[in-house]
Amino acid sequence: MEHTLYQKLVATHTVMRLDAQNVLLYADLHIMNEYTSPQAFAGLKEQQRSVAVPAQQMAVVDHIIPTHPVSFRVIQEPQSAIQASNLAKNCAEHGITLFDTNDALQGIEHVIAPEHGMIRPGMVVLCGDSHTTTYGALGALGFGIGTSEVEHVLATQTLVYRVAQDMRITINGTLPAGTTSKDLIMYVISRIGAQGARGYAVEFCGSAIEALSIEARMTLCNMAVEAGARGALIAPDTKTISYVLERAPDIAGEMMALALADWATLHSDQGARFDLEYSFDATEVAPFVTWGTSPDQAVAVTGTVPLGASVTDVNDHAALEQALRYTGLEQGMPMEGIAVQRVFIGSCTNARIEDLRQVAAIVKGRKVAASVRAMVVPGSGAVRMQAEQEGIAALLIDSGFEWRRPGCSMCLAMNDDLLSPGERCASTTNRNFEGRQGRGGITHLMSPAMAAAAAITGYITDVRQLGAANV
Repeated sequence: MEHTLYQKLVATHTVMRLDAQNVLLYADLHIMNEYTSPQAFAGLKEQQRSVAVPAQQMAVVDHIIPTHPVSFRVIQEPQSAIQASNLAKNCAEHGITLFDTNDALQGIEHVIAPEHGMIRPGMVVLCGDSHTTTYGALGALGFGIGTSEVEHVLATQTLVYRVAQDMRITINGTLPAGTTSKDLIMYVISRIGAQGARGYAVEFCGSAIEALSIEARMTLCNMAVEAGARGALIAPDTKTISYVLERAPDIAGEMMALALADWATLHSDQGARFDLEYSFDATEVAPFVTWGTSPDQAVAVTGTVPLGASVTDVNDHAALEQALRYTGLEQGMPMEGIAVQRVFIGSCTNARIEDLRQVAAIVKGRKVAASVRAMVVPGSGAVRMQAEQEGIAALLIDSGFEWRRPGCSMCLAMNDDLLSPGERCASTTNRNFEGRQGRGGITHLMSPAMAAAAAITGYITDVRQLGAANV
């Protein structure tokens, strides 16, 4: 019988079938952060339970951490400081690896886990964060879990899991100059909707996907959850294997032979049935930008804010009107030329070294507009060091960008990197919800190259006007 890649991963990790829809799923790796783990550890203590497999846990302080460019970071906000100290205490008590506030390799959980070789094809990876889907770029099934589920995983290394349906999204063709995987996923989400993949594990395939680098694939899988996906997968190929082996020196000798043999089976069988399929042409993709307060409210940068008359669904029409009230835009307004006061380049979506290289290619020889405050927050200590070694950091600083320490930063309003009410931000993050980057702040999602262009001009700009061939 032919099986999809998703079905294979679920089958190899099923400890027990509970009923027609649910299984007890084994987790190869469980990742924690400071804000979704406290209740879980408290629950363990209450029940006098220990962590079942400490070696298969990893923790990081990332959401609440300040990113000011200082040599030693101190979390000033009292509640956040308590969260960080509690995580350190719990990890020490249970023998769990922690990338703490001032660890040289600290960073965003979904950046540091792959770069340190923790993610391998065929794994199941869980984390109390929805963007765990990122790991599908390496052929691993990753997804977010709730606080009560974090406790269950700590105690048993398993999860009661409702099996998803299968969706395949095939994308062929070549992405045009000036476009990236961020534009590609924003294009897909705008086409299928913010709930278009709800209840599905999505497998991406096609020549356009094969052409993407591993880091570009991470961006794609990271944002699949913004279409409601319960998981995102790309079958491992030679790029995947090279990426993993370079970062996982423990895979050697006989273990490497076994791993390669196993990874060769990680693909959907020919003839495997998917519950829903979509096909797209990468040549139709342009630089994209959001106009509203949901990731699917997006258009090509050369487009305009939709007209209410073009939206027939009553719920979509109400969402359009509410989004325009919040963003202060008008129907039919061109996206190009909308002034921004802030630019944020970072997050688990776009803070890897390839992203920063794209920014540098646009910024080189130019200056940040006087009307803009622009910051770049690398995704990890390793990314920060590499960018400094390559001269990217110096270039950005010379151009007028703030060069910050690693962390989630302005992706969400859980630290002191915030938008003020009414401030409009060109952002490389994954969500543009109301208040996501600060109460009353307005977010326009876009690629790192597009955000760099906005920083230089002071308004939403088609990056193709500034040398898109370099992207």
